Amino acid sequence: MIDKKKFHSTAVQPETAVLVAVSTQKQNAEKTKEYLEELAFLATTLGVETVKTFTQNLERPDTRTYTGKGKLEEIQTFIKANPVDMVIYDDDLTPSQVRNLEAEFTDIKVIDRSLLILAIFAMRAQTAQSKLQVELAQYQYMYPRLTRLWTHLSRQSGAGVGMRGPGETELETDRRIVKDRIAFLKEKLEKVDKQSITRRKERDRLVRVAIVGYTNVGKSTLMRSLSKADVFAENRLFATVDSTVRKVNMENIPFLLTDTVGFIRKLPTTLIESFKSTLDEVREADILMHVVDISHASFEEHLDVVNKTLEEIGAANKPSILVFNKIDLYKPSFNEEEENEDEGVMLQETVLEQLKKSYISDKAEHVVFISAEKKENIEELRNTLFSLVKEKHFSIYPNWLDLGYTAVQTEE
Repeated sequence: MIDKKKFHSTAVQPETAVLVAVSTQKQNAEKTKEYLEELAFLATTLGVETVKTFTQNLERPDTRTYTGKGKLEEIQTFIKANPVDMVIYDDDLTPSQVRNLEAEFTDIKVIDRSLLILAIFAMRAQTAQSKLQVELAQYQYMYPRLTRLWTHLSRQSGAGVGMRGPGETELETDRRIVKDRIAFLKEKLEKVDKQSITRRKERDRLVRVAIVGYTNVGKSTLMRSLSKADVFAENRLFATVDSTVRKVNMENIPFLLTDTVGFIRKLPTTLIESFKSTLDEVREADILMHVVDISHASFEEHLDVVNKTLEEIGAANKPSILVFNKIDLYKPSFNEEEENEDEGVMLQETVLEQLKKSYISDKAEHVVFISAEKKENIEELRNTLFSLVKEKHFSIYPNWLDLGYTAVQTEE
């Protein structure tokens, strides 16, 4: 008889982490809690299990160790008593903070929000271009932080968060070599960018529609619904970091539909810089579809984050459709004891109508409420999109109908 006690599981155990955040006058406790939930979701995307969260109220993060001495000791005590692989901070750490914290947490990884996002992008990158972009962003982030963090996040052996760091061999810590690598990657990306520009110029005579939005709002699901194409989608932050372009026909009028990388709060500036060519798909689009997860408690903040990012990259003020997605999951607050299900549905419709009026007058020309997953109101979105595409198309081809094309409905 086989003694099972002699055998050990070879399954890879998930890495564990504690999360740390600071509440300030600009970021109250409620907002900090929400940010930590998003940080935990980011960690989960990488297969990291959150075992504990720590928060502290301060006027501003401590310049030396982010949190105060007492909170730091509390974190250390927990780590000594529990198996923890890393400490993840919800804000960017300065190079000096990284050095100080690594001295405090011996043999424990110290990671900030930007590095966590960079690790997700490294995991998600599929094309040669996006891999170059991620590697450049990693080097630019790491350059001023050439400490033990650099080495233990980039060694070739082992697996886990950060192990997809730049380079395949033992990492040199010499600043000159790193600087040369950054210059090499920039030069290589410039060549790739020129090729991308050429490809986009070849598509200049077609109307271009870009789907934008906060990460995990359902952009890829909507793309799949509108284009009838097999587009990857899952309930994970940054499910894709590569732009996907599909040609779509509506009533014999062709246009290009692009699914773009999702935005997020505190998006690393190095990513915005290195993903310039990918974001050009947004900058050069004729029409934007801004998708918002209306079921999320902070959907208005998400909307503002995306609008701010669009302004930063010079893509604001384009013809746009504000698409509130996941209405099947949206439930406006009401007293369940006093309201029955029918009254709840009526309340939802009333609230949505009020939202539509407020956003049409304030932030968008067109507002549509849909469920991409359940395919609710997709036809209304199609009609709204088609009206904008048709208007732009006929500005490019004013004699389109004279050329013999008829407005016959075609399969997409």
